[in-house]
Amino acid sequence: MMRRGSHWALAFMSLLLWRQSATIEVPNDPKILADLKQPPTITKQSVKDYIVDPRDNIIIECEAKGNPVPTFSWRRNGKFFNTVKDLRVTMRKRSGTLEIGFRNGGRPEDYEGEYQCFATNDHGVAMSNKILLRVSKAPLWPKEVLEPVVVSEGSSLVLPCNPPPGLPPPFTFWMSSMMIPIRQDKRVSMGLNGDMYFSNVVAQDAQNDYSCNARFLFTHTIQQKNPFTLKVLTNDPYNDTSYNDSDPYGGRKVAESTPTFLTPSGSESSKMVLRDQQLLLECIAAGLPTPAIKWFKKGGDLPAQKVKFENYNKTMKIVAVSEEDTGEYVCMATNHLGSIRHSIFVQVKAAPYWLDKPTNLVLAPEANGRLVCRANGNPKPSIRWLVNGIPINSSLPDPSRQLMGDTIIFRSVQMGSSAVYQCNASNQHGYLLANAFVSVIDMRPRILGPKNQLIKVIENNRTFLDCPFFGSPIPDLRWFKNGQGSGLDGGHYRAYVNGSLEIQRARAQDEGTYTCVASSILGMAENQVRLEVKEPSRIVGAPEHQSAIRGSTARFDCKVKFDPSLAATVTWTKDDKPIHLGWRLRKDEESLTVPNVNEGDEGTYTCTVETEIDRDSASARLTVLEEASLNPSLSSALPPDLPDPPMDLELSDPAARSVRLTWIPGNDHRSPVTEFLVQFVEDRWEPGRWQDLATYPGDLNSVILQLAPFVNYQFRVIAINQVGRSAASRPSPQYQTSSAAPDVIPRGLRGWGSQKDNMEITWEPLLDLEKNGPNLHYAVWWRRKDSDAEWSNVTTTGTKHVVHNTQTYVAYEMKIQARNDLGAGPESNVVIGHSGEDRPTGAPTELRLSKVDSTKANVHWKPVKQESVRGEFKEYRLHYWREASHVPALVFSKENKTKGFYTTVAEPSGILSDLVPFSRYKMFMVVANNGYQGPPSNTVEFSTKEGVPDAPSFFRIKRRGLDSIHLEWDKPLEPNGLLIGYQLKYQTANGSREGRPRVETFLPNVTEFTLRLPDRSSRYNFYLSALTQVGAGEVFAEESPFFGNEENFTDATGLGDKTMKTVPVSQQPPITVADLMAGAKYHLRVYSHELSNVTSKSVTFETKQAYIDQVDIATQGWFIGLMCAIALIILILLIVCFIKRSRGGKYPVRDKKDLPLDSVDHKDPDGSFEYQNQNKNSSDEDNKPLQGSQTSLEGNVKESDDSLVDYGEGGDGQFNEDGSFIGQYTVKKDKDETEGNESSEATSPVNAIYSLA
Repeated sequence: MMRRGSHWALAFMSLLLWRQSATIEVPNDPKILADLKQPPTITKQSVKDYIVDPRDNIIIECEAKGNPVPTFSWRRNGKFFNTVKDLRVTMRKRSGTLEIGFRNGGRPEDYEGEYQCFATNDHGVAMSNKILLRVSKAPLWPKEVLEPVVVSEGSSLVLPCNPPPGLPPPFTFWMSSMMIPIRQDKRVSMGLNGDMYFSNVVAQDAQNDYSCNARFLFTHTIQQKNPFTLKVLTNDPYNDTSYNDSDPYGGRKVAESTPTFLTPSGSESSKMVLRDQQLLLECIAAGLPTPAIKWFKKGGDLPAQKVKFENYNKTMKIVAVSEEDTGEYVCMATNHLGSIRHSIFVQVKAAPYWLDKPTNLVLAPEANGRLVCRANGNPKPSIRWLVNGIPINSSLPDPSRQLMGDTIIFRSVQMGSSAVYQCNASNQHGYLLANAFVSVIDMRPRILGPKNQLIKVIENNRTFLDCPFFGSPIPDLRWFKNGQGSGLDGGHYRAYVNGSLEIQRARAQDEGTYTCVASSILGMAENQVRLEVKEPSRIVGAPEHQSAIRGSTARFDCKVKFDPSLAATVTWTKDDKPIHLGWRLRKDEESLTVPNVNEGDEGTYTCTVETEIDRDSASARLTVLEEASLNPSLSSALPPDLPDPPMDLELSDPAARSVRLTWIPGNDHRSPVTEFLVQFVEDRWEPGRWQDLATYPGDLNSVILQLAPFVNYQFRVIAINQVGRSAASRPSPQYQTSSAAPDVIPRGLRGWGSQKDNMEITWEPLLDLEKNGPNLHYAVWWRRKDSDAEWSNVTTTGTKHVVHNTQTYVAYEMKIQARNDLGAGPESNVVIGHSGEDRPTGAPTELRLSKVDSTKANVHWKPVKQESVRGEFKEYRLHYWREASHVPALVFSKENKTKGFYTTVAEPSGILSDLVPFSRYKMFMVVANNGYQGPPSNTVEFSTKEGVPDAPSFFRIKRRGLDSIHLEWDKPLEPNGLLIGYQLKYQTANGSREGRPRVETFLPNVTEFTLRLPDRSSRYNFYLSALTQVGAGEVFAEESPFFGNEENFTDATGLGDKTMKTVPVSQQPPITVADLMAGAKYHLRVYSHELSNVTSKSVTFETKQAYIDQVDIATQGWFIGLMCAIALIILILLIVCFIKRSRGGKYPVRDKKDLPLDSVDHKDPDGSFEYQNQNKNSSDEDNKPLQGSQTSLEGNVKESDDSLVDYGEGGDGQFNEDGSFIGQYTVKKDKDETEGNESSEATSPVNAIYSLA
């Protein structure tokens, strides 16, 4: 039976781990919550015991949330409560809160009862607690006639109160008719029930207005009982003047009496109290003299932290009662005549309280989970499950749900099985009700963080790139850098399950764009984070301590260095307070100047350089000295220096574990001492080694040192100021502390088996200063757990004891104690250890697989019996290896891998992931404890499905000319299937703009491609991936290289702009590295091929800029702009010229038109032309236009035979009859065509513009 119980305990532990791995945590993101369908959840409700004021409206609260928004309904006394039909009842909008008003009549008492609220939506029903609604009551005192109370002096008396039973019960107190409280003391006091108790009556107690009052909290009213009249009979006449506190009887002889209890009655009584409430025990005794009350607990001490005595020790109150407070409490009343006792047997019961409250469970389809409802109480509460407000046994069956007592287990849940489960834990003292929904959701992966975030980090610092994500099922998240390679995890990268990527030490080469990709079977989402690595901000020239004479000028230098891409500010503070720069203090880029120094300028000045991501600071102290004229000796004063060591160490006030140390401080050398360090040396454990004992403020020179026993001490003191530490003082006299028993428990007690039939008990030895005395040794006890056997023990001076001849893996209880010649120290708590483990004898059976895809498979098996593990169950260990690949002739490693599964359920299962697609695997399983693994299960062989391929093994880009790029690649190392080809996408990438992508596909045997460049100045981004029947694989991204020849290098691995090239060297240095690109930055290092760890440091250099004569000047922007400017200037000049000519401007030929012309034109020296008119009959006035006029646009002019038609060729240009120039930049007309068409279009400035166009 014990073995079965331990098996179930182990099962529950594994279920807890199972649940944590299966449940989904929903982020508090508004967009996620808006799209997420969830059952209702009660968020606010009234208290279970709800007492209301009858003068106010009744408000019963019930609020809930869910998606869609829930609707509400109520039950009253177990029946449906129709709030619509009752005009006094209204329900608030989008809420279940009820408001009952009595403005139009009605009695609040009519609505007393038990209420319960239900919140419902499409995914389930949540329910509130049962709310017991009661109306507060404040009844009157019953009418009664009270006879005078007559009592003899010295007798005891009880005046009853008996307040009316209100709801809630009233608060009682006693007053006189003058509203003066009745004086209470050790002799006279009010009990818990409200009665007034007199331990003994004195004559002055006689009065006629002892009145009990009851105050009702809800109605704020006070009810007063009819007053008592008290008459006291005395043997002798009463005299007021003879009364005093020490002799209340005024010297009269009153018979004394032994103590008796007024309450409680009898010699014993009992009391029941609920856990976490307060316990009130009362004992009021009669007697003369007035008895004193004392309390104690039989068999133990009163709980000092929780107990409080009230009412002159007559009442004992224990707050927050727990089960340990159960027991017999005794009150004892004592005076000089005797004593009396009363026993009160206290029993602590408990209403149900949570041990494990069920919580909401969000699962993905096919996932597993569980709801646990564990509660405790006294008596033990019963657990009852409901689903959507209906007992689970009466609800519709759900094949994915299994009820196991206080636990509901869910396996392979499906969409549509969402519901709200209620757990009710109850006993006779109360109940608990908890709602917990199970929500089955599926949602595509989503990235929750900001898009395209920019992170700046200081070089060599640790940084985190965050990528919060969500999805159901939980997506797998991987990080990539610059879109290349496999996922980042390892080296100085560390990926966390929450989506963060840690870069442990950021370097310049870590700069780039990081992409996080969250993927599941429902889709994929990604986000990018840009990382920039910056140089740290440093103060390279720190300010120095200095002294300045009053009236002089002080200057603090502060030279800083920071990353040029960051904005930095340099600030100054004095004594950690900002400096207000004004007319006196001046600050420039690298210094702070303090002119006309005075005493107020003395202090510590701090220079701080700060950017948005880091800061650095340095401080220096300014000491102001007197003027040289007043004290010439100070004109050569030195800056602050180290203090002198303290002197004259004395010891006084010796004690067992302390002594007072006093010293005289030395000179502080212009820098006050901030603290003193006390060190000690002892001559027993580590002689000659000074150790720090304690530090003390600089204004002390006498301190009490706390010491350890059995040590011969010697002390020294070191003074510390802002400059540094002084030399150590001379040692003090020696001081020997006395021995004592140990007061420390040995640490690290543990028991474990080094062999299958032993247990080694080990512990850490006490430190030297913890031994406290001579002959330190250890007492060790052990025995088997859960047995009544006597403790076995041994005493040893070592730190280990081996128990032999034990059974395999048996639990033992152990404890330890340190001892020396002065006695024994405290015992440790009991620690559980185990004897050695042995090889498991059982093997998992029926190992099989299900749902095998390309990279993972579900594993199922039958578990072993717990006793066959023969040790602490650690895991089921699956051994698997890649037996073959379905890709022909693929070379791979047959590495044997293992994966552990921790589970103890009846039908265990797990997921085997990270398999290689399109491969044949073998596997078997064993069970393992901490030291061994058992025999193997049956061997299973399986094949994974075809998947998408890895990236090509390499991708090189070489520029072989100005107009072409040559691309080379090779097949992936892991094709993950049968390759059907390659896909190449490329697009122009000039700056931040990208062109339209283009796609090329190739057969699987093609591994190179030459691309003709339409634009030799453009750069290209290339994305190459291999193809299988499943789809395109991982992308290998590259960027086209700069101009340059890379053919002469033996190796060139394309890495975008950062192309790495290797040149073999077989001669002695120096070596010439050729074929470099002009204007490029290079990093150069030399390393050994044979010994990869032999390498030089990296050297950075940059080549000079060079003119590339191959570039076509016609495509350059500056040339195109220059040509446009020249054309515009020519156009403007032509327009101005034609406008001026058309307004009557003439050439010099006008002055000579009447002269006879030769057959050949002669050119005048001024550049004008002369011509001879061939038509004898025409006059020159007939062909001449009006002075200053223009030729009509439609007018025709006969062309002269000898006119210059083509001005540009020096041929036949056109002139008007007045000799004005009408030449145009037009196409030269053929002579015959001109003669055939006698008229030609008149030329004007407008036509000149058209012709240019």
